[in-house]
Amino acid sequence: MANILVTGANGQLGSEIRALSESYPEHQFLFNDRDEVDITDAQQVEACFAEFQPDYCINCAAYTAVDKAETDQEIAYQINAVAVKNLATACTRFGTRFVHVSTDYVFDGAGTEPYKEDHPTAPVSVYGKTKLQGEQEALAGNKDVIIIRTSWVYSEYGNNFVKTMLRLMQSRPELGVVADQYGSPTYAADLAAAILQIVNAGNWQQGIFHFSNAGVITWHNFAQAIQELSGLNCTVKAIATSDYPTPAKRPAYSVMSTQKIQQVYGITLKDWKESLRVCLDKLQALPHT
Repeated sequence: MANILVTGANGQLGSEIRALSESYPEHQFLFNDRDEVDITDAQQVEACFAEFQPDYCINCAAYTAVDKAETDQEIAYQINAVAVKNLATACTRFGTRFVHVSTDYVFDGAGTEPYKEDHPTAPVSVYGKTKLQGEQEALAGNKDVIIIRTSWVYSEYGNNFVKTMLRLMQSRPELGVVADQYGSPTYAADLAAAILQIVNAGNWQQGIFHFSNAGVITWHNFAQAIQELSGLNCTVKAIATSDYPTPAKRPAYSVMSTQKIQQVYGITLKDWKESLRVCLDKLQALPHT
């Protein structure tokens, strides 16, 4: 039996881990969000660790509003970097194994081949920069940390691209979606399962790993699949990034190599469209959709 602390418990990934935790009755989970513990406050983190004595800490907390981060820089820094430092320090002090979730946005997107874990980082947005700072704080504060970079996360929980597309497609006859940014979607339920598989593997190997669903697509491809699988009557047009300016610059190519996590932990990646279908089925079963 292990005590597992999950921070950012009400977000997409935290909610998926909570749903999966019922399959692990041998463990005791503590799900914390900002209402219970402010992880940007080192004293609150210390008190939480002292009381719960976690064997593992899974940090799902993040400031993920990419465009808003351009002006909300201090808040993004506090959540994406300072909070990670606090957790890493507490994990070292209490002998807790630390799993921290990061992002493909630590890369500049100028590549043409899937990014490996040791590829030089060069974020082009405040969000990406603060997430990279978080990685650095995690590694500096805890030598036993596992950092999992992921990309294009969606879920039936929280706010994400899939839910936004469904909402817009229900109210508009036509949508323009960017077709020159490439990446791999990640269903948060699959990432949650992978993290719990790592925690239960009995084969802890610290370092950086990449995880996403299998397949390389554009946001336009993603939107088309959402439209097709949901059967909504909306035309999805391909547009260029230059046609849809945003406050934060996005990586044009943020595909990550997932070979390492598959080899080290034996994790099998699901096809992106298969996982999208599962998520859409769950969303359609909800009363408000």
